Amino acid sequence: MKYAIVESGGKQYKAIEGEIIEVDLLPIEAGNTLNLDQVLLVANDGHVSVGRPTLAGTVVKTTVVSHIRGRKVLVFKYKTRVRYRRKQGHRQQYTRLQINEIVTGA
Repeated sequence: MKYAIVESGGKQYKAIEGEIIEVDLLPIEAGNTLNLDQVLLVANDGHVSVGRPTLAGTVVKTTVVSHIRGRKVLVFKYKTRVRYRRKQGHRQQYTRLQINEIVTGA
């Protein structure tokens, strides 16, 4: 099984060829391709390559599938005896990426 650990938006994701990952919202339209070049680790059938901090020449080729919104998270502030209540909701926006290929620069 070939997979890579990539960085996008300050977060790390495990990218497996043929799978879909959800990353923070990217300003790219659905259907376009995107190359993730911040590859931290590549594993291929037991052989592991670790970058310092990234692997030069290694790219994960992806296709933007869609833009979605996550589930609603409620934030509720409350103070006793002073009639203070605040309710606020938040829905994070995500981009779904189809992992097409992991190209290693060897």
